[in-house]
Amino acid sequence: MYRILNAERLSANNYLMDVEAPRVAKHCQPGQFVIVKTDEYGERIPLTICDYDRTHGIVTIVFQPIGESTWKMTEMKEGDAFQDFVGPLGNPSELISTPIEELKKKNIVFVAGGLGTAPVYPQLKWLHRHGITADAIVGARTKDLIILEQEMKSVSNLYLTTDDGSYVRKGMGTDVLKDLVQNQGKHYDLCIAIGPMIMMKFVCLLTKELGIPTIVSMNPIMVDGTGMCGACRVMVDGQVKFACVDGPEFDGHKIDWNLAMKRMAMYKTEEGRKLLEYREGKTHHGGCGNCGGDR
Repeated sequence: MYRILNAERLSANNYLMDVEAPRVAKHCQPGQFVIVKTDEYGERIPLTICDYDRTHGIVTIVFQPIGESTWKMTEMKEGDAFQDFVGPLGNPSELISTPIEELKKKNIVFVAGGLGTAPVYPQLKWLHRHGITADAIVGARTKDLIILEQEMKSVSNLYLTTDDGSYVRKGMGTDVLKDLVQNQGKHYDLCIAIGPMIMMKFVCLLTKELGIPTIVSMNPIMVDGTGMCGACRVMVDGQVKFACVDGPEFDGHKIDWNLAMKRMAMYKTEEGRKLLEYREGKTHHGGCGNCGGDR
């Protein structure tokens, strides 16, 4: 069992947990993920690692409730425990394998959308620990959905933006990036974008136009996390890859975004049905003709 040492609500729909998992903490790197299970019957949930403390054996995860199992996680509190907490899985960020002196010569910008702030943070923290302070653009629909603001400020040059203009400025992350490059004279050698699929797609369209090499994390399409289910299949430069075992990071300019987004949509319906069943409990009698509850 993996004990929860801290559980808190970061915003209206984002939650953070510090989990006691010494062996995972000892080996994990920025960019990797874990798979958690709440109990014997729980769903396997892949979640990117937000932070880790090797000394105290703690791994921090941030999640957003979508389906039945993640909604159950919102009810867990300090002292509760996960039955399974497996990792680290996936490949670390390519930054980790790049010589530090080479990284110091690059101007790097991160673009994070919503929950994508969580996996961006450990990469920025790792860079900062090695004497590199990158720019980071964090966007959210509204002020109440911005997470880890102070943590991000401590390790990066932070630019915040909200779709509705409720905090700092109005606009999307792509608007800020375009302004930094075209109006403020910024030059970037590398962009790392993590967030919703549609956001990463449009970041890649912009950075291709601006001539900025771009890495994205395809963790949003992961389901099983071990390469067995095939849900995270993605076409990269015409080749079949799987986000959980070949990634989760890929060259964003080589991804078939339309295909990737279609594949992700295929799994939303079942998540919705399971969530409905969970919320309605014993009163979930079926009748919709879709979920099978009436048969």
